[in-house]
Order: sequence, then C-alpha cells, then structure tokens
Amino acid sequence: MSSKYLEEINNFLNISDVIATAGQPTPAQLVRIRESGFQVFINLALSTSDNALPDEQEIVEFQSMEYIHIPVVWEQPSLENVTEFFRVMAANTNKKIFVHCAANKRVSAFIYLYRRLHEGINDEDAKKDLHQIWIPNKTWKKFIQEVLEIYPQIKKNYLQQSENYL
Repeated sequence: MSSKYLEEINNFLNISDVIATAGQPTPAQLVRIRESGFQVFINLALSTSDNALPDEQEIVEFQSMEYIHIPVVWEQPSLENVTEFFRVMAANTNKKIFVHCAANKRVSAFIYLYRRLHEGINDEDAKKDLHQIWIPNKTWKKFIQEVLEIYPQIKKNYLQQSENYL
C-alpha cells in the first residue's frame, strides 16, 4: 500500500519507517493504515472529540491492530499521559506504530518529546516535525518545557527502582 493513501489523512506525518502520525482518520483510512503494515494504533484524543469515531476501537481491532487509548485533555496534558505514552512506545519498538488525535497537535507534541527524551534526537530536528503540524500554544509550550525539565529525573528514579528489584 502506497503512503500516498495515508497522506490523505488529516495532518498525516511520516516520522520514520516505523512511526507515523495524523489527525482523526476515517473508517476507510483505518483499513489503509493496516494495509500499510501498522501493527499498533495509539489514540490520544478524547472519545468525546467532535470528530471521534464511536466504534474506532472495534474497527482497529477488526483490522488485527492493537488499539491503545491514552485520552489527553487538550487544556491539561499531564505528566501521567506522556509517561504512559513513552511506556507504550518503548514496549512496541519492534512494531510499526500509528499515533493519532483529533488534529495531530497532541500527538506531534508527544512525539517531539519522545524523540528528544528517548531517541536522542536534537531539538532542531525534532522541532521540524512538530512545526510541520503547529506551533504549540502557551499551555503546550509550558507542558513541553516541564516534561523536558522533569522527565529525565523521573526516568532516572524509575531505572534505579527497577535495578533494586533485579
């Protein structure tokens, strides 16, 4: 399946060979996502979003993709949300992952953070993809900055706790 069909999805952005992001896909586009080889489907939008598909999980799972819903409140993204997102991404590094929300704004911010904090991508390169979708507003700029400052310590504490259990 050509990525040409995926490019029709609202705000589609191919991040790498194994990660793509977009706004809300249609039911027909969900089929194309699977035909393009994606195995994991992550939704960061609320189920009450204006354009949300009420049966999205069923359609995705019928296509034999794993469905993961991490609802992120637009006005209040949380450290818990992004930490769960990082955990899901880390658990699926050997799979092709498609991540979406209503307009790819939440997702582009989370992917920016994931690439900076987990893949070691420099700020300039990570921001290129983020800014293809949007320039974060005040709430999201603050959130991104907080995560960049706080998360490395959380990750360090988590790793130390994990070592104590080994």
